[in-house]
Formats: sequence, C-alpha cells, structure tokens
Amino acid sequence: MAHRVEQDYDYLFKIVLIGDSGVGKSNILSRFTRNEFCLESKSTIGVEFATRTLQVEGKTVKAQIWDTAGQERYRAITSAYYRGAVGALLVYDITKRQTFDNALRWLRELRDHADSNIVIMMAGNKSDLNHLRSVAEEDGQTLAETEGLSFLETSALEATNVEKAFQTVLTEIYHIISKKALAAQEAAAANSAIPGQGTTINVEDTSGAAKRGCCST
Repeated sequence: MAHRVEQDYDYLFKIVLIGDSGVGKSNILSRFTRNEFCLESKSTIGVEFATRTLQVEGKTVKAQIWDTAGQERYRAITSAYYRGAVGALLVYDITKRQTFDNALRWLRELRDHADSNIVIMMAGNKSDLNHLRSVAEEDGQTLAETEGLSFLETSALEATNVEKAFQTVLTEIYHIISKKALAAQEAAAANSAIPGQGTTINVEDTSGAAKRGCCST
C-alpha cells in the first residue's frame, strides 16, 4: 500500500508485527512510535496499530504499524490484516527457544496472505536478557539468510536496534516502490511514443494512396 498525499507525507507504508505472544511486539511498537516501554504490558487482543512519520532518503514516509495478537484464538481475526502490508517484522524472544522454532510457521502464514514482494525483517527481541539467552544470534542470522530475510537483535527495553530495524525495512520498501514507479513511467513513455509513430505512418500511407488514386484517374 503506497499512496501519494502531498500535504502530510509522500508515502504511506503498512507494516505488520508478527510472532508468538509475549515476544515483545507491543513494546517494539510503542518504543518506535512513542518512545515508550511498559513493563506491565498485557497481551494484545485482536489488532492494534500506531503510526509514525519519518524521513527516508529525502521523502516523508508515514509508517502505519499493525501489532497482531500472537495467541492462537485470534489468528483467524488477524489473517485479514496481512492484506496491503508491504513490510513485516517477524519477532521472537531470544530467551524462549519455542518462539524461535515457531518463526517458520509465522513466515509461512505471512507469505500465504501477504504480497510476494513484502519486505521482511527477523528480529530477535530482548537482547538485554543476554544472560537468559536460549537462541544464539548465529541461529537467527542463519535462518534469516536461508529465508532471504534481514536480521537484527533488538531490545525494546533498552531501545537497541528498534529504530534501525524499522528504518531498514522502510528504506528497502521505498527502493522497491521507487523502482516500480520508475518502470511504470518508462513503460508509459514508451507506450505513448509508439501510437504517435503509428499514427504518423498511417496518415502518410493514407495521403499517398489518395494521391495515387487521383493520378490514375
């Protein structure tokens, strides 16, 4: 979803946060959009979203970030919210191996429901709890490389790499959108040139035929 609106921003990009319940998606959202962190945050019910406007390569981009509930009972509700998403943060908790093991399932669901060109960043959250780590950073990096994803370890608590994660995703989306727009412009220019040439040829042929007809009589 990329819309041009002159007054407030150049582009609007929808980003979804996915991953198991309790990995810190809501705190990543609040850290990025409001620079807040809540130790007492409760599980998200259904879907919430927040926005933040920032600069990407000289353009004003409004990021609309959707926080999807991780619990199974809300999965049917949230699947519709993948539609229109151009970016995703797939989040797991580095202290809980199961949340990492479930990452592939989330990735399959995302790819089933989202656009094939969606930009995906895998984020190993809670890097501030390194002493409780159960997923090595190398494991996350390897899985991300295998699946063609970007990768960072983040800490919503300490605000580590949260900004960088979103900035990386938004910049990559912008590059994709820009290339598509350029290709569309070039195609439109090529298409508009061809009919013009054809028309000229047809006009000349018609006038030539008319002259020949005139001479023969």
